[in-house]
Amino acid sequence: MSTFVLPDLGEGLQEAELVAWHVAEGDHVVADQPLVSVETEKAVVEVPSPQSGRIARLCAQPGERVKVGAALVEFDEGSRADTGTVVGELAVATPPSPARAAEAAPAGAAAVRATPAVRALATRLGVDLKIVAASGPGGAVTSADVERAARALTDAGPAEPLAGVRRAMAVNMTRSHAEIVPATVSDEADIEAWAPGSDTTIRLVRAMVAGCTAVPELNAWYDGRNMERRLIKQIDLGLAVDTGDGLFVPVLRNVGGRDAADLRRGIEAMKKDVRARSVPVAELRGQTITLSNFGMFGGRFAALVIVPPQVAILGAGRIAPRAVVADGKLVAHRLLPLSLTFDHRAVTGGEAARFLKAAIQELERPE
Repeated sequence: MSTFVLPDLGEGLQEAELVAWHVAEGDHVVADQPLVSVETEKAVVEVPSPQSGRIARLCAQPGERVKVGAALVEFDEGSRADTGTVVGELAVATPPSPARAAEAAPAGAAAVRATPAVRALATRLGVDLKIVAASGPGGAVTSADVERAARALTDAGPAEPLAGVRRAMAVNMTRSHAEIVPATVSDEADIEAWAPGSDTTIRLVRAMVAGCTAVPELNAWYDGRNMERRLIKQIDLGLAVDTGDGLFVPVLRNVGGRDAADLRRGIEAMKKDVRARSVPVAELRGQTITLSNFGMFGGRFAALVIVPPQVAILGAGRIAPRAVVADGKLVAHRLLPLSLTFDHRAVTGGEAARFLKAAIQELERPE
């Protein structure tokens, strides 16, 4: 009898959600045959069998979250000791320094002022004292505070654990908040001269290329730990795609070397893969800069979130007619709001402003 555990999927996450089994107990399988599909960081990945043999037991059910290293399958023949297959890229972990480990350690219950009786009440009612608004003397939590919090939790309904794409998004946003020093510069492009039926997304992609060509410092990765910046020649553009399951950011490769027709084909293929939840893991990695066209849903300007190691993201707001002065007259022109959020550790305000200026100049061209 041997056990195959969930391998390191190279995603930086410590667990995955089991989507579907491709085998059943009692089945005979061969090495590299797909065993199970699991949902990792914004993609569904098939995990292959590490060996040939008969499936004795499936150790998890669809919908369950399985930690890396936890049992997936038990084999009763053809087993071997090495069941540590690695799928994807395996990064070398760097042990945190004692100081960083202390910073990352969560605050303990001792930080909350409460009597033993109040703590016991909180345990019985399932209330985390750290979320309770204290009203007692000196900021102490009282029994009434705990009961009020318990009623609020009951009224709010059961907690819904984040899973799949939303869980990955939460991990990435937490990482961004912890690492990035963001700043945002905003402006508007006058697109009144656009021909009817112009492809807004393609125009925005071209604007990103113009910005990166003028200011290559924004098409870069930044290593905050070592304080190193790496400028990247090829522009691999992340395109934020909103879905009911959460935010996907697949990569449109080498946008500076492709014509409009090829870019449109790539975008349509990308959307199809996102809808089918079949985006290859490799196509969710390696963005050098990101575009978010949130204006198709609403909103004018935004302070967007950068996912490291990138250093910039451009957001496009809702296009609408607004008053401008043209030839000395007040007229209505269609304006496209733009928000460029950048990591101020690696990008200067001047570089960000020049990038935005170059993007706007490209957008304001009639063609």
